[in-house]
Amino acid sequence: MGLLARVRKEWFIIGIVVVILSAKLQPSFGVRGGPLKPEVTIAYVAVSLIFFNSGLSLKTEELTSALLHVRLHLFVQSFTLVFFPLAMWLLLQVLGLTSIDQWLLRGLQTVSCMPPPVSSAVILTKAVGGNEAAAIFNSAFGSFLGIVVTPVLLLLFLGSSSSVPFSSIFSQLFMTVVVPLVLGQVCRRFLREFLERKKPPFGVVSSAVLLMIIYTTFCDTFSNPNIELDPTSLLLVVLIIFSIQLSFMLLTFTFSSRAGSGFSPADTVAIIFCSTHKSLTLGIPMLKIVFEGYEHLSLISVPLLIYHPAQILLGSVLVPTIRSWMTTQQKVVKQQPPLQPI
Repeated sequence: MGLLARVRKEWFIIGIVVVILSAKLQPSFGVRGGPLKPEVTIAYVAVSLIFFNSGLSLKTEELTSALLHVRLHLFVQSFTLVFFPLAMWLLLQVLGLTSIDQWLLRGLQTVSCMPPPVSSAVILTKAVGGNEAAAIFNSAFGSFLGIVVTPVLLLLFLGSSSSVPFSSIFSQLFMTVVVPLVLGQVCRRFLREFLERKKPPFGVVSSAVLLMIIYTTFCDTFSNPNIELDPTSLLLVVLIIFSIQLSFMLLTFTFSSRAGSGFSPADTVAIIFCSTHKSLTLGIPMLKIVFEGYEHLSLISVPLLIYHPAQILLGSVLVPTIRSWMTTQQKVVKQQPPLQPI
């Protein structure tokens, strides 16, 4: 693959590095009260645009075929929004005794509270040849569920900025998340044929807006001389993130592929990716709302910024292995003789 093709494929990861460096060089442009006015353009306009775009792109009309697979959906949603946060909380009780930066550890807890992503789990499930319909359903349903559950989990495990009352947090969530998402879905009903024909670049739009949010978050950080990022803590957090992903992928694989689980090999593939992947697109705007006023917001955001490329990288590397396992299992099932009537 040529350099230009590689840049086009990985432009978002490169963009994250560029906006963080830009924020380091010129933080005054994107700070609160600065020329960019992020307290309006980011907190309301950018966040609303991301969720309107999500509502416009979510193909909820295609999910009816996967709707009845209740056990699979219950497994995925309970794992990602109940087991994951609780397991992370227990792990952090131990990691809190170490010298790792406490704000980065809080960031790990925020990662655990996030809903499944709207794209990466579906893309990887499709690449393996797994149950794509189930992956689409759980990504879409998890996004809607996350609007309510994720802020509650964040406030439960981490609390909030003392300067922002809970009522204000949820009213802003309603206006900048729920309303745009519903409007996007309503517009999709009228524009469905046009959208299917033209295929607008929804992912590119959300990613570009997300880069603006990341930029202003780090402008606030670099304009505050009291905040420093410990390189050793950062390296340890990267290792912890990869370890968590591998462990949880193995755990979901073990539970969903065991005899008597009721899940097919294709179901197991969807479960592995949907249960362990976390949404950066929905997560960063929610952190921006819930932790408005936190001077350490960018440090809390760092683990999520690491988790996103890590889950894509790890998933992509494992695609051939998982596909080989699924193909073998499907051949075994086909070769089994049918049950004889009694």
